[in-house]
Amino acid sequence: MNPFRSRLPKAGLAGVAIAGAAALALVGCGAAPTTSGPSGTSGAAASNYLGCMVSDSGGFDDKSFNQSGYEGLQKAVKDLGIQEKHVQSKADTDYTPNLTSMVQAGCKLTVTVGFLLGDATKAAATANPNSHFAIIDYTDPAFPKNVKPIVYNTAQAAFLAGYLAAGESKTGKVATFGGLNIPTVTIFMDGFADGVKYYNQKKNKTVQVLGWDKDKQDGTFVGDFKSIDKGKVLTQGFLQQGADIVLPVAGPVGSGAGSAVLDAKKAGQDAKLIWVDSDGYLTAPDYKSVLLTSVQKKMTDAVAAVFKDDTSGKFDAAPYVGTLANGGVALAPFHDLDSSVPADMKSELDQLTKDIVSGTVKVESKSSPVTG
Repeated sequence: MNPFRSRLPKAGLAGVAIAGAAALALVGCGAAPTTSGPSGTSGAAASNYLGCMVSDSGGFDDKSFNQSGYEGLQKAVKDLGIQEKHVQSKADTDYTPNLTSMVQAGCKLTVTVGFLLGDATKAAATANPNSHFAIIDYTDPAFPKNVKPIVYNTAQAAFLAGYLAAGESKTGKVATFGGLNIPTVTIFMDGFADGVKYYNQKKNKTVQVLGWDKDKQDGTFVGDFKSIDKGKVLTQGFLQQGADIVLPVAGPVGSGAGSAVLDAKKAGQDAKLIWVDSDGYLTAPDYKSVLLTSVQKKMTDAVAAVFKDDTSGKFDAAPYVGTLANGGVALAPFHDLDSSVPADMKSELDQLTKDIVSGTVKVESKSSPVTG
């Protein structure tokens, strides 16, 4: 079953690099997880509570998706005083046995990180109705009531990144590529391509996007989230074709893209990188000298909030949907490259964010998550 069969209502947040203080307000799907205030669980009870996490094959040190999720588990340990257990999947075949091991260990809530764990999570939850589960980046109407999806309409923030990239490109060419052709990857690529298209319409420009054709839903993919060298080769190819800003949507493979962009800069090419999932300036600092911005999913806060609700007896299966409106997705600050982004562009991004919020600008992707 494809869990991404229809589009979310469009919403946004005022401001580009929002810290997400409005974080985790649920979009029309039930009570939002809470991130502040006392847990409601006594210290003794919290110390006996075991919170768990299973990564996808990218691993917890991917500087991106899994790492942000794991930081949410760590935040829950620090803030709530709970115990934790985590296991890293090295291959897709590890998902089911890793989930089984979490249940056998007595985990109260197990968070699975990623679209690829969807089927395994549903099976484990069905077989263990007294255990709670949450899954990042996957939702399915057939999930049992002990699974909470944590999903993101990242097309909205990626739209801003595409507009920015088009405005900052000196060559009139930008590029993107993915790890796998799955909805949680292509949603970034759709938003990015549409942001470039919108810039072209507003400015009467012809900036090209290499690596992705939204209409055909076809483009360039590594084939996995592990092949860093292949990511570097693909990026080198885009740079040779004239692209000067590259958006890799491939977890750890983004490091290969970062390496290629750094090499290009050393060779005198004015190339830049856009990171995904986390703020790459913090999680992948090796590339901060070429990092324009990042398309963020605020997974750390969402994961910590779900653990907090579970320890408080407030677990529910209503999906959390991160948008620009509730701070679940956002553009990261420009950091070291802030001075290179003109004030006019910053103002345009602020206004564009407000227009997405109000619905004046429609951001649509067939990969946007559904929640029922």
